[in-house]
Amino acid sequence: MMIRQDEISMDKYIMSEEEQAYLAGYDISAFDRPSVAADMAVFSIMEEKKHNDPENKRNIDNYRKDPLKQLKILLIKRASFPYKNAWALPGGFCRMGESVLETARRELCEETGVADAYLRPFDIFSEDGRDPRGWIISHAFLALINGEKYRVHEGTDAWEARWFQIEVESNEVSRQISNEQAQIERTYSLHLTCEDTNNLCLTATIKQHKSYEQYHETVKYEILDCSGLAFDHARIILCAYLELQKEAGNDGTIVFDLMPERFTLTELQRAFESVLGKPLLVANFRRKIGDYVLETDDIVEGAGHRPAKLYRRNVERFYQ
Repeated sequence: MMIRQDEISMDKYIMSEEEQAYLAGYDISAFDRPSVAADMAVFSIMEEKKHNDPENKRNIDNYRKDPLKQLKILLIKRASFPYKNAWALPGGFCRMGESVLETARRELCEETGVADAYLRPFDIFSEDGRDPRGWIISHAFLALINGEKYRVHEGTDAWEARWFQIEVESNEVSRQISNEQAQIERTYSLHLTCEDTNNLCLTATIKQHKSYEQYHETVKYEILDCSGLAFDHARIILCAYLELQKEAGNDGTIVFDLMPERFTLTELQRAFESVLGKPLLVANFRRKIGDYVLETDDIVEGAGHRPAKLYRRNVERFYQ
């Protein structure tokens, strides 16, 4: 027999008088309490800035090519201490009665005007000394938007907001593996470049230490050097980037949140390549994503090439 959800009743928890008396005398201020914040790694696939000729005419060679798009991340330039004039991820402190997810949604909307982006937590950063203001625990969120559709806003603690092209290089330093233990160290070089600020480049070198005990993984990060980035945000940016790459390499559905509603298969493949940092074989790629897209009746023309069919998400494949 099937039971309807509205027929299921669950008794509410009722506190005993003894428990109520305990809570009435409980002093939460007797324990040190951290401040809680939400920081967002906002990624987008965006077209490179166009460089026109002196007569303001499009270069013929570029006209015959599809516009080059790259993975970018949104950063803000802090207008107040600490780290005044340094660049940071958008974010803020939780308000009274607000969940961390609600904080992230509010901050994202304030910074970008986007209220319906892909947004999910991917890690928590709570190490001592990560913020000179005190004990601050940051819940880090991965956010994906179509950055060419929305214009970033400037908030109260950020007088500039800019998109930075992100590039990451990795190098394995050491590897020690035994039967039940392993120690692997890598260094990551992070390069963030903004065309809108005379190609300003922010850099950081971060060491990743992975240890395995009985096949269980523990990962630690250490910022070796950093230029222009506030707090420990170089580490958060790297972790967000690696998480994005990991999900794109699995089923890849996360990449669709970087796309407009309709897109060509070439645009979708280039988005995957931008996230993964490597070229993909056309036949293999289209076979992998074939079930996730539906062909529309529309085509895109111009840009010096033959018309291309436009596709959209196959929502039935996404929501199973």
